[in-house]
Amino acid sequence: MAATQDVDFPQGLRADGLPAALDDSRRLAAVAATGLMDTGPEDVFDDLARLAASVTGCGRAFITLVDAQRSFWKSCVGVDLDRTEDRQGPVRESFCYFLVGLEGEPFAVKDAAADPRTQDHPSVGPMRIGAWAGYPVLSPDGEVLGSMCVIDDDPHDWQPGEMATLATLARAVGNELHLRASLATTRRALSASTELARSLQETLLPPLLPPVPGVQAAASYLPAQGGQVVGDFYDLFRAKGNWWCTVMGDVCGKGVEAAKITTLARYTLRAEATQHLSPATVLTHLNSALLAQHDSDRFLTAVYGTFRPTPTGVAGRLCTAGHPPALIRRADGRIEELGRPGTLLGVFPEIHIQDVRFRLTPGDTLLLYTDGATEARALRTPAAAQPALFGEDAFARAFAECHDMAATQIVARLGEALATHSHGYASDDTALLALRVPPADDQHVR
Repeated sequence: MAATQDVDFPQGLRADGLPAALDDSRRLAAVAATGLMDTGPEDVFDDLARLAASVTGCGRAFITLVDAQRSFWKSCVGVDLDRTEDRQGPVRESFCYFLVGLEGEPFAVKDAAADPRTQDHPSVGPMRIGAWAGYPVLSPDGEVLGSMCVIDDDPHDWQPGEMATLATLARAVGNELHLRASLATTRRALSASTELARSLQETLLPPLLPPVPGVQAAASYLPAQGGQVVGDFYDLFRAKGNWWCTVMGDVCGKGVEAAKITTLARYTLRAEATQHLSPATVLTHLNSALLAQHDSDRFLTAVYGTFRPTPTGVAGRLCTAGHPPALIRRADGRIEELGRPGTLLGVFPEIHIQDVRFRLTPGDTLLLYTDGATEARALRTPAAAQPALFGEDAFARAFAECHDMAATQIVARLGEALATHSHGYASDDTALLALRVPPADDQHVR
């Protein structure tokens, strides 16, 4: 009999004492639909498990799928298993049934041998489980597929930051599965659909920027003609406390592989941001995650900043890795480049990148962009001439001319300037993100 008597499972128990939710037909259909049961390891999942082990300091981390009778480790870090057959066991011997039974709630014990919920569990002794923590991996419809979990050999007082990281990584696993399902449906229905390619691109961008106290934020994504999924991405999110993070990235290449790297980059950055405020440290960890993608030759450039609102504006740090420098437009119209040249990510085990401090005062704007902005081409040129690039100087001038504009207006004006130069034909995708500290007389403008 499983040790479940001290846990209240909403659907009750089966005859064998395990949660009745294990037998839910919709859940089992969702598990089967992943196509991952009884499959070999994959770097995209192993990278996330390694990150979980690293952040929590635990020796073992797992991504697990659970059907009615079995628990299957799609990824296992800290356990040396060669055969796929060795990656499974009876569900009664897995802690993951707690997550299934709790229907989406996390589960953690700091001392498995002493906790009444787990002290009689059959795996505590044989697997040397001192402490266990996990978050459910969910299907798009909210069905519990399994878990992202870590095991410590010794008792472990789980910290809020560790649990938040596990939650983020569990969502990353779910998003990878959702992405695969979306791509499989796409191939069956519309193998070369431009509309669906753009839909996928939009899932890699935040649909709505969150409000930042005392800061106007605006962004745009200008797709290139052609319909392929590409790797331009941006993000803006709260890290911890009063600190916020913003990033602009550009993955080499197009298609599904670029989209996978983009997904890995976004969720790695969000997970690392809960642990480190230094942009250079976060990008260094992202570089390690990219290098672990042994089956991929993709790399990316990025500019990443952390900042906090202050009584006089914004203070922060920014780091560039092979990416165009950020631009600051001061309230008087002066344009300043921000960021020192750094190594691109995903190629070299040792990279050279450096944080640069910055401040924004009322009327100042920070602008992040991808190279599609400066490399926008004017196609209507004499036949003998090469298409003229918009160029860094013209882009800076267009930014300088955004007098007294809110962040949304700045992004719109720059988009219009690029479209005018290229006569409406975009040869490359372009992403823009502006953060502006409004003057005191227009603090109400978002």
